[in-house]
Amino acid sequence: MIHLRLVVPPDLVAAVLFILHRASCVTNVWRLPGAASKPAGDLVSCDVAKEEASAIVAELRDLGLQERGSIAVEDVDASVSQAAVAAEQAASGSPADAVIWEEVENRVSESAALSVSFLLLITIAAMLAAIGIITDSIVLIIGSMVVGPEYGPLAGICVALAQRRPRLAARSLAALAAGFPLAIVATAFLTLALIATGVAPATLPATERELTIFISQPNWYSAIVAVLAGVVGMLALVSAKSGALIGVFISVTTIPAAANIAVASAYGVWGEAAGAAAQLAINLIAILLSGLPVLWVAQHAHRRRRSARTLPYRSRP
Repeated sequence: MIHLRLVVPPDLVAAVLFILHRASCVTNVWRLPGAASKPAGDLVSCDVAKEEASAIVAELRDLGLQERGSIAVEDVDASVSQAAVAAEQAASGSPADAVIWEEVENRVSESAALSVSFLLLITIAAMLAAIGIITDSIVLIIGSMVVGPEYGPLAGICVALAQRRPRLAARSLAALAAGFPLAIVATAFLTLALIATGVAPATLPATERELTIFISQPNWYSAIVAVLAGVVGMLALVSAKSGALIGVFISVTTIPAAANIAVASAYGVWGEAAGAAAQLAINLIAILLSGLPVLWVAQHAHRRRRSARTLPYRSRP
């Protein structure tokens, strides 16, 4: 179940209550007249079956409630009520497949922002991967994949393209455009420092890196894995399955590829640097192209639910 907490201006109360009362997927509706002061209005609360939550919120937004009042969306961990059971049964589909678009937009908006923490995370992740490449440690490579924050802006670009939100696309692109070059340059300087101090070897022979040389050798498997990871990542994002999202981080080699560009450049192995750059490009493009269709399908299902819900309201006398 999803809990909605609404601040409703007096002239919209009747329309809001009409939407909530006529929906069989809504329960536990209550109202406190004049309880809210900033913004001013009535406090209206209800629980909605997860499958229909975004459709109900869309109807409320059609009234302009988000502009003159407010709409807060919260998860209900447990609801022990026969009325709640009846509301969930009235909603079609499975709660596990429900997409709460408002939560998706909020998650993406936060993770796609260019911030100090984003730049630090992507740089540190690349440095970890660089040490993993130099020492041929697959453990460090996996650790760098988990630390890397790059999937947030990638998901932000997909959501921005699907919902035609140019500002979100610009913010996401800015994060990637600033993050990867900074990480590569900083990692290259770290590698040069390690070489100069004798911590890292003077050469970078591929024959001594059997476990990590794949990073700079893209092939069809690289593209297939990136496509599958893009699909799973977007499914995990829209369904809030964090475990699956972590699995995606471990599947794609964007951070290790960026680190390999830096390491190979520091050693002057330009062929390997070019291969790592190709690996990075393949992963980024494949994730974007495979993530978009997932969002389009989810949006189509959302529009169908919304049309089914809003038709009775629009056609009422």
